[in-house]
Amino acid sequence: MVRRTKTEAAATREALLDAAERVFRDKGVAHTSLAEVAEAAGLTRGAVYWHFRDKGDLFEALCGRVTMPMEAMLTNAGGTRQQDPLATLRTLAVNGLTQLATDARAQAVFDVVFHKCEFTEDVAAVAERQRSTDRGCLLNIERLLKQAVAQGQLPLDADTAMAATALNSFVVGVMHQWVQDPGVYDLAKAAPGIVDMFLAGLRVCPPRRSAAPARKPATRKSRAATSG
Repeated sequence: MVRRTKTEAAATREALLDAAERVFRDKGVAHTSLAEVAEAAGLTRGAVYWHFRDKGDLFEALCGRVTMPMEAMLTNAGGTRQQDPLATLRTLAVNGLTQLATDARAQAVFDVVFHKCEFTEDVAAVAERQRSTDRGCLLNIERLLKQAVAQGQLPLDADTAMAATALNSFVVGVMHQWVQDPGVYDLAKAAPGIVDMFLAGLRVCPPRRSAAPARKPATRKSRAATSG
């Protein structure tokens, strides 16, 4: 009997989270009430408060059900020496895009967090989670880029911090655009080529920490001295 009660409670909680995912995505977090979530789940408002303290707690639990795409890049790969750092970076970036493309729940939560949510005080925990993810992802990318410099895959004066920011912005930008209209193209199929395009540009023309100063145009006096 106890087992059945726990099972039913878990099923009710999941039903509320599924309903919240749909309603948040449709109306936005700020414009959704807990009563609307309960109605969408076919349950009472009391059922919502039995499982969640408030809307912020519900939203945090919703986000906690998935691994956000960029969190897929938060492995310890950047903290250990890689034989081919750029290949490792490629794998992490492709995996992040592929995970989003193949996980419908991750797509829904990504869409809610980035397009249907105002980061107010009641969802502060989710906002901090996202900031922590961003910081960790950038750090991991830069560690791999520094290894690439050390192994001669990138020049010694490559600006690894700027390159990490550029790659992160590129991948996240692709995610943002695609999730708003997934039918435009097959992201899972396109992911390797998309990442390869960026890395090819990085290899050929990486950002540099110190560019040579631009030569000043010769003045009339200096040209005369030279010609004399």
